[in-house]
Amino acid sequence: MDLASTLKHEIQEVKKILEGANVVFLGNFSQVAGIRLPVAFAAIILTTLGSVSAKATEGGIGYYVPGTVATLIDRAPVQTGWVFEPMLMSYSGELSTDVSVEVAGLITAGIDVDINAFVPGALYTFENTVLGAKYTAGLYGSWVDVDVTARLDSSLGSFRRNDSASGLGDTTLMPLMMAWVDGNWQYNALLPVHAPTGDYKLGRLANPGLNYWAVDPTVGISYANMETGFNATLFTGLMMNEENSDTDYRSGRLLHFDGSLQQMMKAGDGFVTVGVNAFLLNQIGDDRNQRPVVGAFRTKSAGIGPTVGYMLPMGKDNIVMEFRWLPQLDTKNTTEGDYFWFKFVYQLGTGKQK
Repeated sequence: MDLASTLKHEIQEVKKILEGANVVFLGNFSQVAGIRLPVAFAAIILTTLGSVSAKATEGGIGYYVPGTVATLIDRAPVQTGWVFEPMLMSYSGELSTDVSVEVAGLITAGIDVDINAFVPGALYTFENTVLGAKYTAGLYGSWVDVDVTARLDSSLGSFRRNDSASGLGDTTLMPLMMAWVDGNWQYNALLPVHAPTGDYKLGRLANPGLNYWAVDPTVGISYANMETGFNATLFTGLMMNEENSDTDYRSGRLLHFDGSLQQMMKAGDGFVTVGVNAFLLNQIGDDRNQRPVVGAFRTKSAGIGPTVGYMLPMGKDNIVMEFRWLPQLDTKNTTEGDYFWFKFVYQLGTGKQK
């Protein structure tokens, strides 16, 4: 029997096994690092037939990170002038040893991920309105430290491997932020565009960059009552990813919700804010891969945690600091861990508010 006939026969045998088995397919969870996590989680099933293994290829990762846009300070600005916003984000999570996945072409299990990112941003709000809304544009850069440890399975046995990488991450362009104000209510429209400017290497477990474009149209509504100090926000977005040119992999669409409830209290010349922030994400489109054995993959995750901050109004200028903790409380087909955020906002006002 020639090589082509042998291969064809083995493929048919694998197909029979798959059809008769209760197979669960796992794939990439389109946030990651949203940094979804700067580690590529893949759809995989491992079936042994003699020396033949059938497995799906690597999964993609996504740009959505819970807590990025969640509270009052994440609304589109309404005062003409500059906003400078350096942020720190830290994530630590793990995937069960019972789940085998393929990361950058390697069969792995028991993944541990640690990510630390510095994200400086600058925005400018223009004096003239557009469609009755204050218009803002800007961008966010990033520097990302990634550490990934996983168990690798091979014909020689299993062993633990660790990869670390530090470098420039991807850039988020913000060509459009719009805010309509109606009394205590504000309606927001945002258009983040994620550009693959970060460090990426095929075959590496840890990558600061994701190597593909994505767009995340987002709308939001917020309520702020300065008399009582109560405020609430809700944002929803749809992350749409382009194909990774190195892997021919395209992550599915991701619908996400972020919101918060906060109470402001007078403290000296400023205000202390305390409250909760929460998120819910649901992948609504399958990942796409050109390899022959790929199952539909959908990821889900949710979390809720505290937030505390301080606001200091200084005339046209404002300073805001906020800390957020977002533990994942319910996950499916993704790592489970904790997000920590620290945001510092300096608003340099040069004109009047809307």
